Amino acid sequence: MKVLNVISRLLDYPSDELVHNLDALTGWVAESQDLDAPLRDRLLAFIAHYERMDPLDWQSEYDGLFERGRAVSLHIFEHVHGESRDRGQAMVDLLERYRSAGLALSARELPDYLPTYLEFCATQGDAAYEWVHDITHVIALLSARLSQRESPYHLLMDALLQMAGVVVDLAALKEEVAGEARDDTPEALDKIWEEEAVSFTGANQCDQSITRPSAAQLRDGQPLTWTDATQNPAQPAPQE
Repeated sequence: MKVLNVISRLLDYPSDELVHNLDALTGWVAESQDLDAPLRDRLLAFIAHYERMDPLDWQSEYDGLFERGRAVSLHIFEHVHGESRDRGQAMVDLLERYRSAGLALSARELPDYLPTYLEFCATQGDAAYEWVHDITHVIALLSARLSQRESPYHLLMDALLQMAGVVVDLAALKEEVAGEARDDTPEALDKIWEEEAVSFTGANQCDQSITRPSAAQLRDGQPLTWTDATQNPAQPAPQE
């Protein structure tokens, strides 16, 4: 399940550590016998794109993409539960699942952060891709929205869909999300600030959901730690 750890790292914030390890990740992806050609090509294309970019530009692009608005948020439950109270219970349940797997998050980490979730999946042996399959409705929409924004990050989402054994009619999904209003423009962000009132009673809370792939479009076909992607899977990753 090393490929899930690799994708987890690539989806995380492009820290100096990630930038310095791109060569090692490229080597592992290129030489791995466990990856088929389409999956290998997606990962190599993603890495090659950002290898050519100045690290500061990459970081700025990442912040602008994932930290503004909610449409492509990497927090899974934001797409499932929005700001409803159900999100809190879902967080608690997932955190308990992490703990039962021997994983512990820092106080600042949210359990539904996709890179963290993928590293957890990588610890689940034969059930790893079943856990990925459980969130493919979110991954598919992220793929469509990232593709619409012409972001190479859609390649990582497509890789996850492939590994989960899911075939998605991405053309239809892209057409659907094309009609969505952007939520990352200055005007949209200002509107959010104006409309979101502070509430201590929960009276302003409501379920916010996203449009999910239809049945026709979607068909079945660890806290994050840095370790060597080529390490022996029998050796546990060090915990922070």
